[in-house]
Amino acid sequence: MNKAVSVIGLGKLGTPMAAAMAARGLRVVGVDTDENKVKLINECRPPVFEPGLPHTLHLAKGRLTATGDIEEAVRTTQITFIVVATPSEPNGGFSIKYVLPVCEAVGRALRSKSEFHLVCLTSTVLPGMTGGPVWEALERASGKQGGRDFGLCYSPEFIALGSVIRDFLNPDFLLIGESDPTSGELLESLYNVVCENHPQVARMNFVNAEIAKLAVNAYITTKISFANMLARICEQLPQANVDVVTNAIGLDSRIGGKYLKGSISYGGPCFPRDNLALTCLAHELGAPADIAEATHRFNSSQISWLADMVQQHAAPGETIGILGLTYKPDTDVVEQAAGILLAQELAKRDVPLVVFDPKGPRSVCAPLGDRVRFAASPKECIALAGVVVLTTPWPEFARIQDIEWARHNPPRTVVDCWRAFPHLSAADGVRYVSLGTGSTAPVRSAALTAASK
Repeated sequence: MNKAVSVIGLGKLGTPMAAAMAARGLRVVGVDTDENKVKLINECRPPVFEPGLPHTLHLAKGRLTATGDIEEAVRTTQITFIVVATPSEPNGGFSIKYVLPVCEAVGRALRSKSEFHLVCLTSTVLPGMTGGPVWEALERASGKQGGRDFGLCYSPEFIALGSVIRDFLNPDFLLIGESDPTSGELLESLYNVVCENHPQVARMNFVNAEIAKLAVNAYITTKISFANMLARICEQLPQANVDVVTNAIGLDSRIGGKYLKGSISYGGPCFPRDNLALTCLAHELGAPADIAEATHRFNSSQISWLADMVQQHAAPGETIGILGLTYKPDTDVVEQAAGILLAQELAKRDVPLVVFDPKGPRSVCAPLGDRVRFAASPKECIALAGVVVLTTPWPEFARIQDIEWARHNPPRTVVDCWRAFPHLSAADGVRYVSLGTGSTAPVRSAALTAASK
């Protein structure tokens, strides 16, 4: 494809997208108001943390440049991706306060272009936004007619931080909401060049694509919560193991094994807010949102449940250690992360805390007060705590030797939320509590027999 691409918004999604497309042979112009990000991109250095990004930038060298000038970037390219933030509103919806000024700048550039230009909105928005305010802003600023003089698509990405580049280049499917068939075909042909696999493509109108984006993530949060519910059940039954159960039901093609890892609450920048946005949409339309609401309630309750359980294993005044503050390994994002939420809950209860994360910034602990200490290493975090909770399964934690976990009189309690350290169940000086298993459950056979009558 002999097309040049501009990417507006060089954040945690926009930068890897721009780098990946350039690495696949396209000429790409990145745009951001942050001068430092522009400078770093032009120096072939990553402005955000993402595994594989330095290597991808190296592969993109000579084809990726950056600027702060939206209009110039649009004038010199044929396809523009808008990848700016759409912050959550108090009611759960999404704000397009950053999207609209970008659309106006893009429209001004389109006014002087004679050739057909495709604009693709990647940022997640509520249904009605792409074909409403976004479309109107582009037409008003350009003086042109959308679908004839320029094209518009809504094509959000289904990626996870920590694997953005892999997910972008190898998507399960491509979701394209299109203003007209020509625009949809042009975007699909671009992805045919960029993607390493051969994903299925779902093309449709704007509103169906906008609903589909929210629906995918809301469905996944429900699936995660179902697995977590099974984990809580298994913890109360001797010999039960949620992994055995979910591995079995995941073999059913109607269910599948993805996102069936029973553990603790989901977090991150997408799942919680997309579920709430779907609820917000349903309420505004007068439609029921019972399943999404139940999922949100259950997920929120997991933090207080975990705090109660952890406190039961700690002596009064004993320090509790938390290993992992990011919402998943291989990212520095702590938004709605279980480790952070657990620390906040325990700090409110005046529990002494020590925390550690390979990437989670120390600054996130500052609002938690003097009772939270950020350890210099995972070993220090373990050594200072009588109870240690693994909330994020970073690979480096698995390399800690058994002797580092041990403490005698009394033994140190290790609460493993992800069943990542089963070997600790036999370690001397460790009381191992594995979430999702009935390893410490009381015998309930008599009660269960009575309940079944």
